[in-house]
Amino acid sequence: MPANRQTISFLTKRFAEVGLEPDSRHGQNFLIDLNLIRLLEETAELGPDDVVLEVGTGTGSLTALMAAKAAHVVTVEIDSHLYQLAHEELYDFDNITMLQRDALRNKNNYHDEVLDQIRTQLSADPSRRFKLAANLPYNVATPVISNLLLTDVTPGLMSVTIQKELAERIVARPRTKDYSALSVWIQSQCRAEIVRIMPPSVFWPRPKVESAILRIEPDPEMRQRIPDLVYFHRFARAMFFHRRKFLRSELLSAFKKRVDKPTVDQVMEDLGLLPNARAEELPVETLLALCEAMRAIVPDLKL
Repeated sequence: MPANRQTISFLTKRFAEVGLEPDSRHGQNFLIDLNLIRLLEETAELGPDDVVLEVGTGTGSLTALMAAKAAHVVTVEIDSHLYQLAHEELYDFDNITMLQRDALRNKNNYHDEVLDQIRTQLSADPSRRFKLAANLPYNVATPVISNLLLTDVTPGLMSVTIQKELAERIVARPRTKDYSALSVWIQSQCRAEIVRIMPPSVFWPRPKVESAILRIEPDPEMRQRIPDLVYFHRFARAMFFHRRKFLRSELLSAFKKRVDKPTVDQVMEDLGLLPNARAEELPVETLLALCEAMRAIVPDLKL
């Protein structure tokens, strides 16, 4: 099974055989610690009813582990050479759909074919559930995680390896340097925790930064309290666009020519927000309330 062979010696030999080298453009850093590959898979808590999306097939080691437990794995690889290599390794599995393409249509949207494949597999049985599990390429980690929460195929669980710095931003609390629009977006509808910090030495080639296994569990009740997810996504980004600006200025900038200063001042006063408040100081619940107060005045927000 490929999962038992993803060591540095196996990878260097296999790449030499086919005349390949890791491509930094696609963020190719292969996890070579077999225990951590298994921990990533175990964190996804896979069962026979699960449909799994993997972004970044690589050589197929994690894919094989997951396919042995899940109902189906939809795995996406942008690199045509890696796709062919993984196809040879995964040939014997009949519950894997391999796609050779970019998983993202653009920075804000998944490719339709990826979502269609997930919907197709979920529709095969009403008991099926959707999960994301992947050793994500650093360069697409944020949109892969963030944009999935804007689709109609919300995962029940996400288990991913990402850059440590990004993981810390996702779980950050107000009044810390890492608290950001991404923190607010994820925490408004999910519970997120860092499972393990990983040094560069567990990857080949070695990245220049530490990584982390992150577990994200969307909560349906938390999501239901957000009437318009797209609006809130845009709102959160707008409030952190100029991190050190006062919240009042950010609101006036985001809703330029659509609300006046007295209106913004009244909204802030109604929510008990001081004139010198900043978004980075506010808990998620306050930003949700502020978003809804502004949405009642301006029903559409285009940035």
